[in-house]
Amino acid sequence: MTTTTLEGQRLTAPSEPPRRRPAGRRAIAPYLFLTPWLIGLLAFVVGPMIVSLYLSMTDYNFLQDPTFIGFDNYVRMFTSDPRYLASVGVTAVYVLVSVPLQLAFALGLALLLDRAIAGIAIYRAVFYLPSLIGSSVAVAVLWRTVFGADGLVNSALGLLGIESSRSWVGNPDTALMTIIALNVWTFGSPMIIFLAGLRQIPRSYYEAAEVDGAGPIRRFLNITVPLLTPIVFFNLILQTIYAFQAFVPAYIVSNGSGGPADSTLFYTLYLYQQGFTSFQMGYASAMAWVLLVVIAIVTGLNFLLSKYWVFYGDGDR
Repeated sequence: MTTTTLEGQRLTAPSEPPRRRPAGRRAIAPYLFLTPWLIGLLAFVVGPMIVSLYLSMTDYNFLQDPTFIGFDNYVRMFTSDPRYLASVGVTAVYVLVSVPLQLAFALGLALLLDRAIAGIAIYRAVFYLPSLIGSSVAVAVLWRTVFGADGLVNSALGLLGIESSRSWVGNPDTALMTIIALNVWTFGSPMIIFLAGLRQIPRSYYEAAEVDGAGPIRRFLNITVPLLTPIVFFNLILQTIYAFQAFVPAYIVSNGSGGPADSTLFYTLYLYQQGFTSFQMGYASAMAWVLLVVIAIVTGLNFLLSKYWVFYGDGDR
């Protein structure tokens, strides 16, 4: 059938209406695309978690079948294992000290790099580089050498007239500090996120503040800090979770022992020792579940407290 429009053009109407796919086939299609992801989730995440939860209530050493012992592993770690409590203390100090220092350092560098100067892209790439290699084994080995008795740190102190022959990684009083310094040095990732946040703040706010006579410090405290709190909150959550799971630096710096005198016995390192050195996989599984619960609680508390200090652009907290 043909029709004629007002412009004189002749159009041909379709002889048959377009076919529609059956509703059932359209509903199944998204699930077919999700199937590989669901299989991976069940096989590599949910399944191992269920097995780990069961093993945490058993006495299992790889060589014999697991023996169900209830909550004995959980009771043991809090009542009769001083090394476990030491690992909790070391990890708590590491998280509480290294995360704020890293975020402060990253924010400071982001403020410096948020300027229109020549070669700024190169500077940003160079400062981001430590984040890519900071958690590698090679850098951890290098860090142990730098803070050793004959390392660069003592050489630098010698140039300043301060003679020192101590091994910073071999002294219980300073070993943890060297690992904290390594974590602070890997500030590139939060720095890039801070930079992105700074670019989202309208320049008109600063121009209006300058007209009103506000100085740099007042502009930073009254404009930059409040508008950047969502970015600070995001980085805080991310870096706190990473800090709880820190393993490679402590393992390399202490040769896997957590020494000297358990001063670098991180939680994950002690978990590894129990599972793969002492072959107490049931106990290690219980430690892993406690760590998961602690991270979930800390993250939940951060979200609850965020309403008191995180400001969003629409005026809500």
